[in-house]
Amino acid sequence: MTQSTPHPILTDRVRFGAAYYYEYHRPGLDPAPADLESDLDLMAAANFSVIRVGESVWTTWEPRDGEFDLDWLQPVLDGAHARGIDVILGTPTYAIPPWLVRRYPEIAADLKTGQPINWGYRQEVDYTHPAFKFYAERILRKIIQRYRDHPAVVGFQVDNEPGLFTFHNTGVFQRFIDELRAKYVTVDNLNREWGLTYWSHRLTDFSDLWKPDGNSSPQYDFAWRAYQTRLTTEMIGWQADLVREIARDDQFVTTCISYDRPGIDDVELTNTLDVTAGNPYYLMQDGFTLPREASPRQFWSTTGVAALLQTADRMYSSRGEPFLVTETNAQAIGGPHENHPAYPGQWRQAGWALVARGARMVEYWHWATLHYGTETYWGGVIPHSRIPGRTYREIAALGAELAAVGPVIADTRPDSDIAVLFSADAGWALAGQPPLVGPDGGGDDRSYHRIVEAFHRGAFDAGLQVTLAPPSRIFATDPADAVAQHPVLVAAGYYPANDSDLEWLEAYARAGGHLVVGPRTGYADHEARARAEVAPPRLAGPAGVWYEEFTNLAKPVRVVGAGLGESSLVLDESSQAEHWVECLQVGSPLADAGDQASDGAVEVLATYDDPHLGAWQAITTRPVGDGRITVVGTVPGVALAKQISQWLVPAPTSGWDAPETVTATTSTGPNGRVHVVHNWSWDTVSVQVPVDLELLTVPTGAGEEAGEGGLAVGQVVRSGESVLLGAWDVFVAREAR
Repeated sequence: MTQSTPHPILTDRVRFGAAYYYEYHRPGLDPAPADLESDLDLMAAANFSVIRVGESVWTTWEPRDGEFDLDWLQPVLDGAHARGIDVILGTPTYAIPPWLVRRYPEIAADLKTGQPINWGYRQEVDYTHPAFKFYAERILRKIIQRYRDHPAVVGFQVDNEPGLFTFHNTGVFQRFIDELRAKYVTVDNLNREWGLTYWSHRLTDFSDLWKPDGNSSPQYDFAWRAYQTRLTTEMIGWQADLVREIARDDQFVTTCISYDRPGIDDVELTNTLDVTAGNPYYLMQDGFTLPREASPRQFWSTTGVAALLQTADRMYSSRGEPFLVTETNAQAIGGPHENHPAYPGQWRQAGWALVARGARMVEYWHWATLHYGTETYWGGVIPHSRIPGRTYREIAALGAELAAVGPVIADTRPDSDIAVLFSADAGWALAGQPPLVGPDGGGDDRSYHRIVEAFHRGAFDAGLQVTLAPPSRIFATDPADAVAQHPVLVAAGYYPANDSDLEWLEAYARAGGHLVVGPRTGYADHEARARAEVAPPRLAGPAGVWYEEFTNLAKPVRVVGAGLGESSLVLDESSQAEHWVECLQVGSPLADAGDQASDGAVEVLATYDDPHLGAWQAITTRPVGDGRITVVGTVPGVALAKQISQWLVPAPTSGWDAPETVTATTSTGPNGRVHVVHNWSWDTVSVQVPVDLELLTVPTGAGEEAGEGGLAVGQVVRSGESVLLGAWDVFVAREAR
């Protein structure tokens, strides 16, 4: 995939810091104001190199309509600059002031038709409304003009975690109709493309379209969800363009993304920005324990090391380049009932895990724990007492390491063993018609994510590194070039696919790639309509396998190995299919299904140990052209997903063969390859290094035992020698030259 040239903010070092809201504690407010100089001195002592300011307080910037207070931030920027700390300045447009909603109540976002969100939370505004855009532009211009020339300001963050709600306002709905009219031209075209003859939904005029609240048409739902993401992209792009009109050429523009939001397509959104920035949150303490057999939780916050790394891979995938972490755990994150501050060493672990996967800034939410408000118990780097404690000390130690090692890793890019297609459209389509059952017994609107997560988790457990590949980038790449970059590509859950997408996937395999086709891929077309074709559509012929039936699984079913040739897949008693089965049959029901005599024979790799499902195949593979197509007809359980990944890529590119509590991530740059090695457990473990490594940091958790080995920064550990990692430990090294 073609990558953009990263902004310089991503290439020189790894920045480190926190969000800093001095205005929450400044003079005149209760509790007693923070000591600005003391705060900044503590940050400098912790090797902070960046803070993020200003984005949450429109009423502080503009307490009344047209009355601006723009000077209050100057001491913060001056103090930061005096200590060599960069500043990212935010625009406050996601938290509208009360005077604005009182004067223009119609700008409130409608969650359902005619049901506005009451003001008092945040992001409760219809950001397509002209009144909002007028006032948002005015305050944005005032702030950027006031501080664009301050030497501390290196970039701007517009808005904050956009796309929290989808809007049902009248103007939003009418614009949707206008866009449908422009796209389909005639109502007959819309009727045909959406299949609106069904249930008498056929329209006689575009104005007949019903409101989305009671919609049951999956084509309508798919179009509506995609439309909502375009509104968010438009809003962020509009703000970014306004900032660029005023900002210096050397300043960047971003926004911070929470990747679970229903109103974002992160790839399209970040195309309007200079860099990607995201907010990964995660359960620490036992949430970081390996081995962990249960499926990880992947939501606005995550549980499990695999989920943490998948979040980082997702951020990297947005623009196909390194990224900034604008918020992440300091102390406990969540409500007053969710208190799980890190075990000793886990802040260091999480920070290095994110950097290893491409983060070029790690910023904590936030500096000082608040004494009031919704996020009273979202703990900061310093606690309610404002006396630095364990959190501060451990974060400061990480800051020292990043200051020393950051320039070495900054120009590297994470290595990749396997690529996984990742599509926002597929997420919307399978949310509208979910194939998997959720916890409540109904359809799970996270079905797509669960399918993809199963394959990503398998790669993680096999010690592999994953590239998440957005369709818009990978399908714009010549298939042969894609093979060179990604010899293995998983297309699972890619439900709404263009004909050209499916043709590209076959061409990729024929060019020498190993294509893995997973559940639901290609079953629907670009309108999310089920295709009237043999499944898997367009790929059944070259894969030499097809299905007509599919079934949900009430409980896991054992999968047993069937291959006898060189391609055989090694399975064991723990290998299970979960949630979903496509009943694969070898051959083709149609003589002209596209089978090509030059391709090899189909090999059955696995079947089901089940009196009913045993009649069908679970996993098949076939040589195609210079490559191969493997079809996985189920959502693999944890063990099966790992075994599939080990079969696909027998040896990780990292070269590590580590204990089950240890992960190793490698990244490569002009000056060689860097290894980041973690021990996610309480137990001290010994790991054997695969190549000569120069230590950039040393393990700390092993205590005196590590010292006995004489480990020191700059020391070379030879291939085959061992390094001792203590509880929740990590070390960083580069291949010796």
